[in-house]
Amino acid sequence: MKKLCKVKALILLALILSMHAFAQQDAKIISITFWDGMVAGGYVNDGGFVNFGGPAIKLVRKPWSFGFGILPTMRIKKEQVPKEGTKNSAITPTAGFGFTFAYRHLVLQIPFYYNSKTVTSNGKWHPGIGLGYKF
Repeated sequence: MKKLCKVKALILLALILSMHAFAQQDAKIISITFWDGMVAGGYVNDGGFVNFGGPAIKLVRKPWSFGFGILPTMRIKKEQVPKEGTKNSAITPTAGFGFTFAYRHLVLQIPFYYNSKTVTSNGKWHPGIGLGYKF
């Protein structure tokens, strides 16, 4: 019961903080958003990605914005494995984190994605770069 109350309180606090983004001020605004309203595509680790901007902490000063957040993503990468090896799907859902810079409707992203350990390579983080459109 206490855990449920804590969850409700956190959701209420997050909603209150995200509503601050709708205030009509010209000053810098730091806000928390649950969806950033954008689509971006780019290159990371010999493959591509498409993401739709997830929850983020943003600094907004119209027409610029800068954010740091979680990026729910569809990664597109064909694996190079021996003939007898098994392959993963070319398109896989994943999540990363990264920085998003926006000017009006143009978006530049610098995401980081983790590739887990395999037989041939150790797991490590890979940076990427992408461009997109903000709705």
